[in-house]
Order: sequence, then C-alpha cells, then structure tokens
Amino acid sequence: MVDEQVKLVPIANVGRIMKQILPPTAKISKETKETMQECASEFISFVTGEASDKCHKENRRTVNGDDICWALSSLGFDNYAEVMLRYLYKLRDFERVKANQNKLGLNDDDEDNTLDEEAPSAPLEFNLMERVQRRRFN
Repeated sequence: MVDEQVKLVPIANVGRIMKQILPPTAKISKETKETMQECASEFISFVTGEASDKCHKENRRTVNGDDICWALSSLGFDNYAEVMLRYLYKLRDFERVKANQNKLGLNDDDEDNTLDEEAPSAPLEFNLMERVQRRRFN
C-alpha cells in the first residue's frame, strides 16, 4: 500500500484542484478525492510513459516539456497538447526574460528595469479551470 501511495499525486493537491471548479459550498467525499487521485496519477503515468518511450527511441535520457506535448497529441489529447505547448512557450519566454534581467543585474525592486523585451508583470498563471467554465457557459 505504501509503494502505491508514493506513485500517486498528493490527495491535497487533487482536492484543491477539484474545489476550484465547484461552488464554495460544495463538499467532496474522501472516496471521490481518492478516485480522482488514482485517475490523475494514471493519466500522468500514461502520458509520461509515452514520452519516455519516445526519448528512449531517440537515445535520450531526459523527458522534456516538448516530449510531454508530443505524447499528449499522439495519444489523442490534442486540445491538452495545444494548451500545454502555449504554456510551455510562455514559461520559456518568462525564464528567458528573467535570465536577461539577472545578467544585467536587475531585480524586482528596481523601478527602472527596462529591457528591449517586455518582461511579464506577474508570474505566469495557467488556469485551465477558467477555460473549462467559459466553455460550459458558452
């Protein structure tokens, strides 16, 4: 039982994600959280396994974000792959801008930290739940 729990997504994280989409007064049973925990963990393992197989065939040892997006698409989860790829590009752009700021000795406290590239003003946010809710009501 302990080995199985090590392979699962933390149940607190699962519950937190589930609560984001539900009304504030909604309750979630322990059994429901555990079922979603198992499903989410299985999904992650499924996609990661596909990405890992691709890397193995290409004689690479490291699975990266592009591999995960490729795996999502090859498994038929094209909508997820598109969203993840956009997020991946935004993340890389954010990290590139931050690295350039660090090279120039700029930090968040500097008021006149202007670069040729526009730095994101807030940390990246990726809220799939908002997208799901918009689709539900449109």
